[in-house]
Amino acid sequence: MKLKRFYLRYYPPGIILEYEKRGCLRSKSIDLFDLTQETNPDQLVAVIRQSEPLITESRTDEVKQLILRLQQKHSQKNHRFCFFKELKAHVLPLTNVAFDKSGSRFITGSYDRTCRVWDTASGTELHRLEGHRNVVYAIAFNNPYGDKIATGSFDKTCKLWSAETGICFYTFRGHMAEIVCLAFNPQSTLVATGSMDCTAKLWDVKTGEEVASLIGHTGEVISLCFNTEGSQLATASFDNTVSIWDVASGGHVHTLHGHSGGISNAQFNWDCSLIVTGSVDKTCKLWEVVSGKCVATLVEHKEEVLDVCFDLSGQLIATASADGTACVFSATTHQCLLTLVGHDGEISKICFSPQGSRILTASSDKTARLWDVQSGSCLQVLDGHTDEVFSCVFNYEGDTIVTGSKDNTCRIWY
Repeated sequence: MKLKRFYLRYYPPGIILEYEKRGCLRSKSIDLFDLTQETNPDQLVAVIRQSEPLITESRTDEVKQLILRLQQKHSQKNHRFCFFKELKAHVLPLTNVAFDKSGSRFITGSYDRTCRVWDTASGTELHRLEGHRNVVYAIAFNNPYGDKIATGSFDKTCKLWSAETGICFYTFRGHMAEIVCLAFNPQSTLVATGSMDCTAKLWDVKTGEEVASLIGHTGEVISLCFNTEGSQLATASFDNTVSIWDVASGGHVHTLHGHSGGISNAQFNWDCSLIVTGSVDKTCKLWEVVSGKCVATLVEHKEEVLDVCFDLSGQLIATASADGTACVFSATTHQCLLTLVGHDGEISKICFSPQGSRILTASSDKTARLWDVQSGSCLQVLDGHTDEVFSCVFNYEGDTIVTGSKDNTCRIWY
C-alpha cells in the first residue's frame, strides 16, 4: 500500500487517507471525534501511528499540522449572524432549501413547479430548473460532489440535473403518487425517492434506470435517509413504522415497530449504529440498527414531534415539536438535557451547527432561532419573514444560514 494524499474532514473531525493498493485508488478515514483544544498533537500522532501503518515517520509532521488545523477550526468562536439579503425566490411559497457542501450555492424548491440555483455570496440566480408539472417538494445536491441536483415533485417524477449547466439528465418515472422525499447515497451513484404511493425506489445516477422498488409500507413514505456508508436506507412512513433496507440487494432488513402514530422523520447517527425517530404520537425513539430493537423512548413533548436529528458526533439528539419547544437529549443516557423555550408557534425544523455548539430552529411564528447547546439560551432571533418559516439550513462551515418561508422568500444570513 502506498499513501498518496490526505484530506481534512472538519465536521465531525477526521483525516481521510487516499492510498493505492494493487493499482487501485482507495480511501479510509481516521476519526478524531474526541479532539479538543487540550489534545496534545504529538501524543495523538503517536497513537495514530500505532494503529495506522500508512502513517510512517516521514509523514509525522504532516499529520501533526493537519491536527493543528482541525483544532484551529473547532476553536473558532461563534459569531452573531447578520441579515444579508432577501431573495424573492418564487412566485409561490417555497418548499425546501439546501446547500451544496462548499456553501457557495444553494437551491430552493417551490409550489411554482421550479427549483432555482442561487449564488450564496451575491444572492443572484444561477439556474432555473424547469420541467416539472406540479409542486417541486424534495430537493438535494449530491454532496460532497455538488455537481448534480435531484428534484422530487407532486407530478410523481424525480429529475436529475447538472448543477453546473441546469440541464436535465434524466426524469425518473415509476411512482404512482407524489414524491415527497429523496436523497443521494454518499457515493452519488444512487438516488432514493419516497412517495405517497407507500413505496420507495432506488435509481441509478449514471444510467437513469430504476434499480429497486422497496415495497412493504402500508402508509405514505414521508422521510428517508442513507447511513453514512451508503449500505443501508431507512424509510419512515405514516404507517407508524420505519423500515431498514439493504441498498446492495434492495432487501428488507428490519421493520421498527413501536410508535402509535405516523413517523415525521428518521435519521442514522454517524457510525450507523443507531436510528432516531420522531412521531406524531409525541415521542421519539432510539433504535439499535443491528437488531432493530428499541433501546429508549424519549418522552418530553406535549404535542407531535415534527423533526429530529443527531449532532455530527452522534452524542446528542435534538427534537422539534408542535408544542413550540425543542429538546436536547443525550444519545447515551437518554436523558433530556435541555428544553428550548421561546418560539410562539410550532417548530417544524431543527438542526445542529456543524461544530455542534448551536441549534437552529424554524417556526410557524415567522422566525428562526439560534440556541446555545450548552446552556439552552436563545442566542439570536432571525426575524423578518412575514409568514411561517419552515426550512432552515447551515452551510458546511457553519458560518452561513438560509431560511425559507411560506412568504415566497428566502433570507441569507452571514
